[in-house]
Amino acid sequence: MADSNLRQEGSDMPRHAVAGGVAVALSDLTIGYRASGGDKVVARGLDMSLRSGELTCLIGPNGAGKSTLLRTIAAFQPKLGGSVYVGGKEISQYTQKELSRQVGVVLTTRPDAMNMTVEDTVALGRTPYTGFWGTLAEADRRVVAESMGQVGISHLARRTASTLSDGERQKMMIAKALAQQTPIIVLDEPTAFLDYPSKIETMLLLMRLSHEAGKAVFMSTHDFELALQTADTLWLMTGDGGIVSGSPRSLAADGSLSAFIERPGITFDPSTMRVTVVR
Repeated sequence: MADSNLRQEGSDMPRHAVAGGVAVALSDLTIGYRASGGDKVVARGLDMSLRSGELTCLIGPNGAGKSTLLRTIAAFQPKLGGSVYVGGKEISQYTQKELSRQVGVVLTTRPDAMNMTVEDTVALGRTPYTGFWGTLAEADRRVVAESMGQVGISHLARRTASTLSDGERQKMMIAKALAQQTPIIVLDEPTAFLDYPSKIETMLLLMRLSHEAGKAVFMSTHDFELALQTADTLWLMTGDGGIVSGSPRSLAADGSLSAFIERPGITFDPSTMRVTVVR
């Protein structure tokens, strides 16, 4: 971004961190791992923005650092340098409870309490708003019911999580994030382990939630062609510590997608946005 390093007068925040519609802004961010032998840097100097009302898909080769970036934005692991701004405020300035009202997270791991009902699992999304005992008020129960309805699982409310298909379980976890009522939802490969129709259904659901509810939805995925068809913005980790971003069409036009996907036996047509396997 041309103005990614510009600062507001009298402020340490870059302009893109407080621009209209920006939900998350990265400023000179370095991500990686802390280890006894020294920091392991995965990527550095990242200046990016996630916008409200958009589905942003994070793609890239294995080992490029997609999960590391996603977990850093969700505050599941510390950044090594730079800043992450959520709602114009540096992420380190939030308490855990405050951040849980800003960012909802959906991971690929199965929920621990598989014997809980769908309704009770979704209700866990109200934890940032309930008291010490976690007692749901009538307003909380309405939010839970609405969240299940948004993803089309109201009829599963009394089922236990252990009886659900992978696709149904993923919808349950998305409903839990919706019940948190956060402006930002971060998902780590939400279509992993799903059959192809369920992958499409999940991607369309996330696209609809971002557009209709005005949420910033950020997800990592290996489903390249589905990302091309549903994402408003792509973040492509290049594998050398950098990221390029833009609309699918713009990254196709500048050759970024071809450089990522093409190899012997695989071609990408930027005009049709189609991948072809050469036999």
